[in-house]
Amino acid sequence: MSQLLHVDNVSVTFDGFKAINKLSFDIGNCELRAIIGPNGAGKTTLMDIITGKTRPDSGDVRWGDTGISLLRFSEARIAQMGIGRKFQKPTVFENQSVYENLLMSLNNNRNPFSVLTYKRNRADDEKIQNLLHQISLQSQKGFLAGQLSHGQKQWLEIGMLLAQDPKLLLVDEPAAGMTAPERKITVNLLKDLSHTRAIVVVEHDMEFIRQLNCRVTVLHEGAVLAEGQIDFISNNQDVIEVYLGR
Repeated sequence: MSQLLHVDNVSVTFDGFKAINKLSFDIGNCELRAIIGPNGAGKTTLMDIITGKTRPDSGDVRWGDTGISLLRFSEARIAQMGIGRKFQKPTVFENQSVYENLLMSLNNNRNPFSVLTYKRNRADDEKIQNLLHQISLQSQKGFLAGQLSHGQKQWLEIGMLLAQDPKLLLVDEPAAGMTAPERKITVNLLKDLSHTRAIVVVEHDMEFIRQLNCRVTVLHEGAVLAEGQIDFISNNQDVIEVYLGR
């Protein structure tokens, strides 16, 4: 598996608190990875560093085949380079339809004037139909986003990110607040997406992670505590002591 993202010996301190401590982390192309850890372990800060929201005090973050440093770029430019991020609380346009939310998210080069004069075309419609199928919202395409369930809003936001065609998708707590059937659909969605792009899931729900059946990285005090498949992680004494045993 070729390397897509390399976080190299990164550290960052906030008001004397070392949130990330010489952390190194790799993600391959088309890899599904879960990240777990207690509150304050550095999960959110790591995502902030990858997406350019937070600049590390030291270390580097390298991207793609060329290994270009992401520290040179803004948040917006990093997103354009192919890194999408979904936060825990879904952010959708609730007064627009599911179809319209996806349409507005398509990775088209539109200036303000072209948006005003936009005319629906077959290519965009086909992209949206494919997205609707991927996120299991074909029957809801005409619904206002505000009418969707919590889980359906999560899928819609994932679809809106997919419309940008990211190479890496960072997903924060996707299972939170979902019903059991929605969780099952979400597991299958993330697995399917990992066939065409890298997916990193930050999650507390160990049963959800077990169903993902992927490599797991455990963070503690801003560093990698352990890494491996879920059975190895579940039986690791260090992980049990600082996280699973709580």
